[in-house]
Formats: sequence, structure tokens, C-alpha cells
Amino acid sequence: MRSLLALCLIALLSGCATTAETNPRDPWEGFNRPVYAFNDTVDKAVLKPVAQGYQKVMPEFAQTGVNNFFGNINDIATGLNNILQGKPQQGVGDLGRFVVNSVVGIFGLWDVATPMGLDKHDEDFGQTLGVWGVPSGPYLMIPLFGPSTARDAPARIVDPQYVWGRYIEPESVGWILFGVDITRSRANLLRNEKLLDDAAIDKYSFIRDAWLQRRQNQVYDGKPPKVKDDF
Repeated sequence: MRSLLALCLIALLSGCATTAETNPRDPWEGFNRPVYAFNDTVDKAVLKPVAQGYQKVMPEFAQTGVNNFFGNINDIATGLNNILQGKPQQGVGDLGRFVVNSVVGIFGLWDVATPMGLDKHDEDFGQTLGVWGVPSGPYLMIPLFGPSTARDAPARIVDPQYVWGRYIEPESVGWILFGVDITRSRANLLRNEKLLDDAAIDKYSFIRDAWLQRRQNQVYDGKPPKVKDDF
């Protein structure tokens, strides 16, 4: 249950944005819009106030350390997915980052790997499926999960960064880490909210279109084909 809640809430935080035009990749818009409204209500009532409090009381250096800690854990999933995508050199580098930062950087609180030339990447199993040729499918807004696609939604279940909390014992420690991860992730988005509020006439369309564009760029490592990804 803890892992499922982590998956739901972390994915809720994923959002970017573009125009209010109809997108052919969103045939389920009649379902997606009410779900987006529900997620937005939950965010405003719970996640955003907690994140604002966290940002207010936590010194910036401490927030950086917390982000580094969870980013270090994410390097495991990134490394494995890079290997599965046929990028073994990057995968080994990502796993090397985890080892170096865990040992020298004291459980990843300090990022000492980047200055050593071990660049950070961001890969997940949904991207791996895309590299393997699995079509993205329609855009899908999942309750509490947030923006996704028919391909990416089930793929999230096997990504360690979404379920790592289940391996932590005692369970109380896992709950604490789960809560901190959700809070710090939401706090990282606060700075960009005003840009969204100022630019978006229709926030749902704005978030959908940019999320899809960003996702395509991630799958193709910033070099997407000119032909649109079919579903």
C-alpha cells in the first residue's frame, strides 16, 4: 500500500505545459479533464501547503541535500534502464554515480560524482518501452497519478524510484522517507507555478501538450523524429 501511495502521489507532481488546441492524442479528454480537476483540488488542499511549509523552514543547503539523496536512489533505475535501452556506457556511469555518491557523498547527500565527470541522466521504464518501439498510446490522466499515457502508466509500476519505499524497514522509516520524497518533489515545482498561471488560458491543455512533448523528447534523448508518435 505504501508503494502504491508513493506511485500515485509522486506521479501527480509530474506536469509541464502548451496551447489550448485540441490534441488528437487525447481521445479520452472527456474522462481526463474531470480527473485533472480532482488532482488539482487534492494538490491545492494538501500537497502545495505542505510543500510551501517545507520550503519555508528548510534551509536551501538542506533542500539540496535532500534532493541529492533521492536523486542518488533514482540513479539505480536510470542506470538499469540505460542498459536496457542499449546504452551500456551511460548505464555503467549511472550505477557508478550511485556508488560514488553513496560512499564519498555520504548516502548521496552530496553530489561528488558530477564534478568527477559522471553526468546525471534521467531514464525510466516507460522511456525504455518507447525505445523498444512500443507506441505511446493515448494521453491518460490518472486519479492521483497525474499525466501519463497508455504505455507509461503500467510501466511506472516496475520503476524502482516509485516503489523503493517498500524495501525500507522498519515500516515507520519507510513512511517518513515516502513523505519527505513527496514533499520535496512538490516543493521543487513551486518556482514554476507562476509561469503556468500567467501563460495558461486552459491549464489542462497547456499541461497535456507540453507533457507529451517533453515525454517524446525524453524517449528520443532530445532528438525526436519529425513524424509524430502514433498510437
